[in-house]
Amino acid sequence: MATITMYSTGVCPYCIRAEQLLSSKGVGIDQKIRVDLEPDRREEMMTRTGRRTVPQIFINEQHIGGYDDLAALDRAGGLDPLLGR
Repeated sequence: MATITMYSTGVCPYCIRAEQLLSSKGVGIDQKIRVDLEPDRREEMMTRTGRRTVPQIFINEQHIGGYDDLAALDRAGGLDPLLGR
């Protein structure tokens, strides 16, 4: 089973859509890091990804990117194999 980590905020519509997409695949987010509640974690996110925006999604420690990247990966047929499906 895949391990999913997502950097997010409480009011990010793309974070919600990413969660919905993953939920539709029958998987949940193992670690949700709220950078609005833990500002120091935003620096960690930027160091890991080179990006400032949320969501930033990792599957099995592989950086997927944001919601648009996740949705594109799904449309291309690459998401299910990463999720072990």
